[in-house]
Amino acid sequence: MFAKDHTLANVDPELWDAIQKENTRQQDHIELIASENYTSPAVMQAQGSQLTNKYA
Repeated sequence: MFAKDHTLANVDPELWDAIQKENTRQQDHIELIASENYTSPAVMQAQGSQLTNKYA
């Protein structure tokens, strides 16, 4: 359906860089706001899967 090289890094490098920086920030700093939640890598992977096509 889509070419494998149509990754976010290739399509929008600026957005990809911002996401990577946020990921690093979350890993390197403690969040002291009680309402902040962290999604597990498994949930993030599922959200970015073909299951998303059901709601697109």
